[in-house]
Amino acid sequence: MHDIIDQYGRTFKTLRVSLLSACNLGCVYCTLGENTDMFKKAQAPVQNFLDHISKLHKELDLETIRLTGGEPLLYHDLPLLVEGIRAMGIPDIKITTNGFMLERLAKSLKAAGLQSVNVSLDAADEATFYRMSKRRGLQKVLNGIDAALEAGLEVKINTVIMRDLNDDQILPLAQYAFSKNIQIRFLEVMAMGHLHQHADQYLYTQEEVLAHMSGAYSFKPEVRKSSATANYWRTSEGHSFGMIANESQPFCHDCNRLRLDAQGNIYGCLSSNNPITIKGLDSREELRNSLNQALLQKQTLKFTGSELSMLEIGG
Repeated sequence: MHDIIDQYGRTFKTLRVSLLSACNLGCVYCTLGENTDMFKKAQAPVQNFLDHISKLHKELDLETIRLTGGEPLLYHDLPLLVEGIRAMGIPDIKITTNGFMLERLAKSLKAAGLQSVNVSLDAADEATFYRMSKRRGLQKVLNGIDAALEAGLEVKINTVIMRDLNDDQILPLAQYAFSKNIQIRFLEVMAMGHLHQHADQYLYTQEEVLAHMSGAYSFKPEVRKSSATANYWRTSEGHSFGMIANESQPFCHDCNRLRLDAQGNIYGCLSSNNPITIKGLDSREELRNSLNQALLQKQTLKFTGSELSMLEIGG
């Protein structure tokens, strides 16, 4: 269907859509620990997103849509948006959320066509949860995970590990995930936003996480799938865990992700601070030129960091 492909064989098959830049938590790796839900701007209409996604899907034959934020569960008419995406025939619709509102929305999102939820959970105890998110409410997130499982959604947990802040949470969170038969993925902290220049002081590497896990589990590596962000291991008990090691084991060489924000801008790479607008593009040629520009933004070796906040681009 398309020949938008670079010299390394990379194209765009996954679209990450940042619905809004507001969030009801203030995670320390994202917003300097400030809660931002009271600063919500007017939200983009559902039809705007559907128009942009449809335009990109027709050109790229997308396989996966991941809805992000900010916090995507704050977006109005979220089930309606999911229904609209499902109607396009895109086979895989996912969302990444902090889980704070998931208990209330899980059933309606499943009914709308959502298939999978990644819950960002950085702590297994209330004190560390507050230290990482600047808000209390761990139990609300755990209730949301239970509700998602009950609704029939696939659930995964994403955990950003930061040195001296929550590196003691690796085993407790793994134990929790395994008790629910949920896959957990640990993430190295990214040099974005306010951490652009000094993320390395918080970096807890894949090697260190594996050493930590080996103190409680025996495990073997699984074969990495092409374009996957994570490396995976399986324990002798059959539990799966992964590591998104964007710093120590970057996956740029076969990344297939394109990002769309609420203003109609696309980004080919998290390392890019330069948005490329597709809003108002009327011709296919203009769109293809913009997509090829986005493809040129991709790094070849490793993520180089960005001044953009996760709130703005959705990670």
